[in-house]
Amino acid sequence: MANSITPDVSVPQRKRSDSSLTTDDRGQNDGAGDTPTTQQEEEEAARVKAIKRKVDWRLCPIAGILCSLELVDSNIISSASVTTMFEDLDLYGNRYSVVIFIFTISIIVFQLPATAASRWLGPRLWFSSITIAFGLITICTAFSQSWKSMIALRVLLGIAMAGIFPGTAYIISTYYTRREQQLRFAFVQVVQIFIMATGGILNFGLQHLHGRGGLAGWRWMFLVQGAITCVLGIITWFWMVDFPEYADRSIKFLSTEETACLVRTINKDRNDVEATSFTWRKLLKNWDDPKIYLFSCMWFIQNTVSTAVSYFLPIILKNGLGFDPNRSILLAQPPYYWALIPTLLSSWVGDRLRLRGPIIAFNATCMIVGFSMLGFTSAGAVRYLGTFFVAGAYVSNWAALNAYCSNNITGQWKRVFTAAVVNAFKSAGGIGGSFLLKENEAPQYLTAVWVVIGLHLLMIGIVIVFTIVFYFSNKAQKNGKKIIEATPGFRFMY
Repeated sequence: MANSITPDVSVPQRKRSDSSLTTDDRGQNDGAGDTPTTQQEEEEAARVKAIKRKVDWRLCPIAGILCSLELVDSNIISSASVTTMFEDLDLYGNRYSVVIFIFTISIIVFQLPATAASRWLGPRLWFSSITIAFGLITICTAFSQSWKSMIALRVLLGIAMAGIFPGTAYIISTYYTRREQQLRFAFVQVVQIFIMATGGILNFGLQHLHGRGGLAGWRWMFLVQGAITCVLGIITWFWMVDFPEYADRSIKFLSTEETACLVRTINKDRNDVEATSFTWRKLLKNWDDPKIYLFSCMWFIQNTVSTAVSYFLPIILKNGLGFDPNRSILLAQPPYYWALIPTLLSSWVGDRLRLRGPIIAFNATCMIVGFSMLGFTSAGAVRYLGTFFVAGAYVSNWAALNAYCSNNITGQWKRVFTAAVVNAFKSAGGIGGSFLLKENEAPQYLTAVWVVIGLHLLMIGIVIVFTIVFYFSNKAQKNGKKIIEATPGFRFMY
């Protein structure tokens, strides 16, 4: 496979042109999707539409499958938590929370180099390698004999996982114009959640293998799904695509002409397709942009809650609502299937109306409602309904936050830096989430409820700040008083 940094002679490097970018007041540059005015533009629009369909079917499914690995892992370990795993590995006290957060620590430490590696080595080699490694470590976890060995394996698993989520989010952001991104992130999220929920049902079945071959049911969960992941890693080598400027190098994907057309379309939107040669200085010079850290705070909030929900939902159903272990595993899945509907709907509205912040604020409000139903009522049916509000809100905001970040950043190495920093904060949220639900507070878990409410009020506040800043920045750019993101003609989307 050719190195992704080497310029592709089949796609000429294009000079950045100020005139190639024109925007409306909400920051959307002219490009694919605008009304064509000539026959040539109509033909170009038709070509772009056909190319985007190819990208949709090729990139979004594999990105969603790869991103689902972390969710599948959380589903396995959360399902295992209501079986004999605690007794088998002596995971009492805070040891279960340590097993969760140590995985997050290793992700944070390796996030930046792991994300940049997708550019150094190319997506096909990088993603296939770390996926196979993830599968092998998951298989080894099935034979763990103590909580100490489990922790060691979780560290290695976090290293393998570090590059998957930010790397896939990064490559998706490079393929689509800004007004197209939220729905595509939603497609990826739909694949993730569907696989995770289906994996939960698989865990329910594997638990019934308890005692077969001398293995506990939770060990079968790790063993079978680890083997599936290894096979996926091999498939990834053939399925994954390279970055847009090298798309014609991918196996049976785009032609040279289609690649050139795709590059033209993206450059009309933000003029940042081609990556310059890598240096650490180019990567790290973006550290002083305050937007990155406010985006990171939003992701910290997002993952604090999603980690708590994904790892502890079966425990909530067992200890908080009184279901037996098998029913707890099974009943934890319907809220995620439901979440597919609001995720697609809110993302379609967001792209259609070119909205980002209001979608995030609405989902945060739904999260507050859902956790209030979990914490402030005693009726089992109402509390279970609250899990649907929670799942729908946080899954929808994954797509919305991804689009919010990528829409307001330009430059390939700044995208790499932002993806790594944002996902490091996201992973740090996982540490807080792993300690959020306290076993002695069952069945109401009031500390978690109040923390979630407070965090999501903060998220709404950050959206308001961004909206004000972006509005006045766009107004200054429109009046010729400011250049945003060092890109003439660029405006923020909010």
